[in-house]
Amino acid sequence: MMSGSQSDLKRRNFLKWSAFSMAAFTTPGLMAEELTRTPAMTEGPFYPDKMPLDTDNDLLIINDALTPAVGEVTYLGGKVLDAKGQPLRNAFVEIWQVDSKASYIHTRGENKEGRDGNFQGYGRFMTDSKGQYFFRTIKPVPYRAGRGFRTPHIHVAVSKNGQRILTTQLLVNGHELNAEDGVYRQIRNPEQRKTILVDFKPLPDSKVGELAANFDIVLGKTVEENPDGTIKGGIGQSELTSGGRGPRPSRNQ
Repeated sequence: MMSGSQSDLKRRNFLKWSAFSMAAFTTPGLMAEELTRTPAMTEGPFYPDKMPLDTDNDLLIINDALTPAVGEVTYLGGKVLDAKGQPLRNAFVEIWQVDSKASYIHTRGENKEGRDGNFQGYGRFMTDSKGQYFFRTIKPVPYRAGRGFRTPHIHVAVSKNGQRILTTQLLVNGHELNAEDGVYRQIRNPEQRKTILVDFKPLPDSKVGELAANFDIVLGKTVEENPDGTIKGGIGQSELTSGGRGPRPSRNQ
């Protein structure tokens, strides 16, 4: 469990980031028909095959450990919206990514540099009444994939009522490897491409160089909720398990 002081600090930082992020991103008067759907993208082969000891929304600290993970600290958040632009509450948002050494926590996702044992590698968060979610993680780094590299990215999945309803990825806006990335290039619609390119901006008043990133997720369909607002089910199955064995892991996704 996290200590009271760590929990209080995290809460204050999330509130500070949230105020900045929401003000910077919100566009008053945006009509629902103007929203561009977030494209579905491959889950890749490295969704955790064994969950970490801690699965909360702070990927830098595992349980009550004192040593944080290495990397550019990033407060990542946004909203999950339905096809009409309305917030989706009580949805589970999952993220997973490589650590600063470019290794996933998947048993086959470690590269020759080893792993950062202090990085959680995976986290989940349930959206609030405004559809908002929050994570503390690191800015993603590239890693070798075959003869090239995968551009820095974070995998994102959204589940509602026990079903996976979207699997996608967010990329660092302006990174030089984006144009060469095979997964990114599979998205043909230029407007949809824009929706997954995320700015990593300096967090105002941060004395240690923390970053803030906003990624709003727009679903391609309206998801029904239980009449009483309660949750039916939890997190949907990974694509690798729901459809059978799935593809064999390779470092190209």
